[in-house]
Parts: sequence; C-alpha cells; structure tokens
Amino acid sequence: MELHHLFKDKRFWFSSILIAWAAGLQGHMMWLQRQDNFKKKFGEQNQNVDEDNDNDNQVKDKKEEKVTFDF
Repeated sequence: MELHHLFKDKRFWFSSILIAWAAGLQGHMMWLQRQDNFKKKFGEQNQNVDEDNDNDNQVKDKKEEKVTFDF
C-alpha cells in the first residue's frame, strides 16, 4: 500500500525526473569533453580537407595557365 501512495506523490516524480535530467546532463558534458579532447589530439577533419582542396586548386590553376606570345 505504501508504494501506491509513493507513486501518487508529486515529490517522488519531481525528484525522479530531476535526477534523470542531471544524469543525462552529466553524460552529455562528458561526451562533449571527449569530443574536445579528440579534436585537440587529432585536429579537425574539415581543416585537413579544406587545406588539401586549396592545395589541389592551386596546382590546377598553375596547370591551366597558358602562355601566349605576341609577335
């Protein structure tokens, strides 16, 4: 009978939701910290791709240059 009253108590539900929210927030913050540590250790993948694309574009631009002579 006590469980029946416990489940009807609003304080029980509020505290349960608050604890679940705090645990979720802590897990999310730990996940963000792991992501930041990974980026510090290995760098961002997008930066490397952008640098490679810039280098490729510079090489292509040099190949496309045509030299003309006016006589």
